Amino acid sequence: MADPRLKAALRDRQFIVAPGIFDMISARVADAMGFTALYATGFGTVASHLGIADAGVATYTDMVGRVGAFAQACRTPVIADADTGYGGLLNVRHTVRGYEAAGIAAIQIEDQEVPKKCGHTPGRRVIPLKEMCLKIEVAVEARKDPDFLIVARTDARTGLGIDEAIARGKAFAKAGADVIFVESPETEAEMERIGQEIDAPLLANMVEGGRTPILPAKRLAAIGYDIAIYPAVGFLAVAAAAERVYSHLLRHGDSNGLPPQESYGFKRMCELMDFPDVWAFEQRWARED
Repeated sequence: MADPRLKAALRDRQFIVAPGIFDMISARVADAMGFTALYATGFGTVASHLGIADAGVATYTDMVGRVGAFAQACRTPVIADADTGYGGLLNVRHTVRGYEAAGIAAIQIEDQEVPKKCGHTPGRRVIPLKEMCLKIEVAVEARKDPDFLIVARTDARTGLGIDEAIARGKAFAKAGADVIFVESPETEAEMERIGQEIDAPLLANMVEGGRTPILPAKRLAAIGYDIAIYPAVGFLAVAAAAERVYSHLLRHGDSNGLPPQESYGFKRMCELMDFPDVWAFEQRWARED
């Protein structure tokens, strides 16, 4: 069953800030912070799992196990990127059923051609509007739990312009999508138009260094958005921190002298990974030889 809290938060017009998670460490850290939802980023998950670009190489099989592990480990509802649904209409049905069974609260499906590309990189092309609307209708029919949300994303802005992107967002809502995601608007004015013209819950993608201006949560809510995802903030920070400490190790030959803020701390990491529970279990079931 899908976690009903995400749908309830949208119904109650609670603005949702969702940090990106990309591996089990980031998932556990974010889950303990008190967010309303988490976002399983395709870019970050593909990068951490396969070490390659988010360019349509990762498959449904690669991803469903990863996002399912996030959902099982986290108490917080998880929104998960599912690219194009990994193919045609039959693939979309299979993907929706698989993500729902894995415990995801909301699935994101986009209108890119296969193979897809990261939404803030060039060269993206979209499928015909009618084809994407059919994907949405299939996704809505395929879900078993009405609390499982369908997030429909359009990548039309970059190649076809903001008017086409907004028209697609409206059509996606009419086709039954629960949340509309217009990818990579390029100005605050464009974001205002999206909020004014699409009568549906809206998702904003806040990517550091991306094509869209990063706006405060209060401003996003004021112009009509309901969810802000920050898919890259975690993996960008982790890569930067790893580069700093590895550079120190290379220069000095040891980890002595690292500033305290550069380390999460081994004790805290053991606690994060539930080692105290393991030790308590072992002590409880210890047997004398």
